[in-house]
Amino acid sequence: MLQNKKEHPKVKSELHPGNKNQERYDFGKLIGSSPELAQYVRPNIYGDESVDFANPDAVKALNKALLIHHYGITHWDIPPGYLCPPVPGRADYIHHIAGFLGKNNFGKIPTGPKIKCLDIGMGASCIYPIIGSSEYGWSFIGSDIDPVAIDSANRIVESNPSLQGKIESKLQTNPKDFFFGIIHKDEKIDLSICNPPFHASAKEAQAGTLRKIHNLNRGKKVEPILNFGGQNHELWCEGGEENFVRKMILQSKEFGANCFCFSTLISKASNLKSVHKILGQAGAFALETIAMGQGNKISRIVAWTFLNTAEQTKWKLSRWK
Repeated sequence: MLQNKKEHPKVKSELHPGNKNQERYDFGKLIGSSPELAQYVRPNIYGDESVDFANPDAVKALNKALLIHHYGITHWDIPPGYLCPPVPGRADYIHHIAGFLGKNNFGKIPTGPKIKCLDIGMGASCIYPIIGSSEYGWSFIGSDIDPVAIDSANRIVESNPSLQGKIESKLQTNPKDFFFGIIHKDEKIDLSICNPPFHASAKEAQAGTLRKIHNLNRGKKVEPILNFGGQNHELWCEGGEENFVRKMILQSKEFGANCFCFSTLISKASNLKSVHKILGQAGAFALETIAMGQGNKISRIVAWTFLNTAEQTKWKLSRWK
């Protein structure tokens, strides 16, 4: 039964102003860009055009349409069972961290292929490198511990001329390492980004996936859906998000002179205090927490550097001018 039609703001105000996904989905235009999306578009309980976000095929078709429509990515796919990222949220990370770099570069966002970004745990979707290279022209190194994810990302890059020469995929052969084996001794990286595993165990990850499906189905009992939640390493690690980020921070110190700015998404607000404490113990020269809002979900980016003021100025003048 249809409920009273909701009044929607034209713009999703919680998203970054530069996000191309800020306005409500125009399904007519999206279907025009990707006709396969049409089979999944139906009126929701309010009579608005939408897709079933509990259906992984529908979500994948929507994201594919967004990538075609907004970023010109005509060939994109992920293997069955791998995490399908929400494009608007991933774009927000890129825009917020670009703005942070701009704030630290005399108000001008550094752009172009000379700006090199490392995506730790790029995933099969290659989503952050796609958006970062499309929006700001940055070049990317995408690392992952999963050979299947690396192969998938390589296929995406090879199938889209606009990405070729801008994204290099690297397999991390030691799951305990973040930067070792990826960054060369004298290599300069302007920025590192990361979307850490959220959960602390497979059981917790499965419970989270079932809870998400339950909420999307408005409380109706449903069976688990394969290909909804992602691979284990995408969703959980021992100690969860806090432990993952702690290890990354401690290793980042060893590459403090190689990278202008390190950053990571922090989904749990309760982890912020611990993350800030670890950064202090590691000797970070400066850190900043950047708030992000995505629908009903609130998250944040923590960015840090080991370069002092003089070293930062030298970096910007030599690489960003």
